[in-house]
Amino acid sequence: MLVVGPNGAGKTNLLESLHVGTQGFSPRTRADAQLVRFGERAGRIGLGGKRGERAVELEVTIELGEGKRAKLNGASLRAAEQLRSEVATLVFTPDRLAVVKGGPAVRRAYFDRVIGRLLPARAPMIIEYGAAIAQRNAALRRASGGYSSRDAIGPWTEQVAALGQQLVEARTEVVAALAPGFAARADELGLPAARMSYDGEPPTAEALEARLERDLERGATGLGPHLDDVVLTSGARDLRSFGSQGEQRLTVLALLLAEAELIAERRGFAPLLLLDDVLSELDPDRRRVLATRVLEGGQTLITATQASSLPMRPAQLLEVSPGLVRAA
Repeated sequence: MLVVGPNGAGKTNLLESLHVGTQGFSPRTRADAQLVRFGERAGRIGLGGKRGERAVELEVTIELGEGKRAKLNGASLRAAEQLRSEVATLVFTPDRLAVVKGGPAVRRAYFDRVIGRLLPARAPMIIEYGAAIAQRNAALRRASGGYSSRDAIGPWTEQVAALGQQLVEARTEVVAALAPGFAARADELGLPAARMSYDGEPPTAEALEARLERDLERGATGLGPHLDDVVLTSGARDLRSFGSQGEQRLTVLALLLAEAELIAERRGFAPLLLLDDVLSELDPDRRRVLATRVLEGGQTLITATQASSLPMRPAQLLEVSPGLVRAA
């Protein structure tokens, strides 16, 4: 599906609404109040479609001061984010280049979300590890300030080591699963010898104890997967430092396409792909490669300023003007 319209017409708003309606949250902001139209007190997104042969109806309602409510096939959900277990959605927006050119924290967050989509049973462990780190850091600061003994740090050291090992294992598994598809899709898009590798080791209680004095001085845990990184390279070049903006864009696209294939393989249905302004900086050959690849997958929505940006006829063409979407 191709969505066209001039800049500022609302193409990105349409894409964002599809993400909120299928995932329960915005890819742009965590402030739900920003999703409601200016001057209004509430907003609603209703979607209908099929997952395989099964009909699916999704609904998300946002009321200022009341929070967010979601329904799946008419049944209320405990949390809107539970929609993710029913429909998988991957999104590309220009600010997603931060996954490549940003700091390690951005890549950690990205790959932890991938764990949630590919290994959903292990997703709670990510939150549990973050909580354990916060508790250990608080215990370090209390002990350093003389408000508690060092003995209070020990149980949290054990927790951080155990959960940290599980998190490193999950991240390593996801990176290994994505790597072949990432390399293949990147090569198709003209980014040769693309590789990804996990930069970090599972923490141990012994290693954490060995650096306890330094951690007490800093008031923070200086070892563990909260400091690790995923390195993305093309040949010998680290794409964060030595990739052009065009290459960084291709890297993010290759990541999305590789994950889309894995989701389809593991969950039995292809994800919804939302590609915002993805064609504007691709040359004609790469546009054709991308269009051919998404045509082979599940449903994809691409936004562009003009229909000629897509080098093939879309299954559906929509035109967006302020406040209106119509079939072209």
